[in-house]
Amino acid sequence: MPERLRIGYAAGAFDLFHVGHLNILRHARERCDVLIAGVVSDEMLRLVKGIEPVVPELERVEIVRSIRFVDRVHVESTPDKVDAWRELGFTHCFKGDDWRGTDKGTRLERDLGAVGVEVVYFPYTAHTSSTALRRALALLEGAEPQAVGS
Repeated sequence: MPERLRIGYAAGAFDLFHVGHLNILRHARERCDVLIAGVVSDEMLRLVKGIEPVVPELERVEIVRSIRFVDRVHVESTPDKVDAWRELGFTHCFKGDDWRGTDKGTRLERDLGAVGVEVVYFPYTAHTSSTALRRALALLEGAEPQAVGS
């Protein structure tokens, strides 16, 4: 009997794309035959996370689509990963380990486990995150411009 095709799904905002995003996609691709990257829509970012994306959805899709580890991109327009599973049929869902042990992580494991999907966690890149980059940008926007050449 042939081995089951491992279809991975790694979703995120991928706003302010950084090495942590790249690491998740790289590690995910190492553990599956096909990797689908879910890019959270602008509307969902506003609704679920309460943030305004810095990089617009279509540009984030193009960036992620250009990563060699990614076979396909899916725009997430609902916060329910089971909805994405119904549409895509993935066998593994990859998340940063900042989700592990949280209410949302436990709910994800329960909901996806019920349809036979394994949730796999990867180390979170704590020193570089979109949240940290947003804070740095906010500080820069509030700071006085630096004089050049003085």
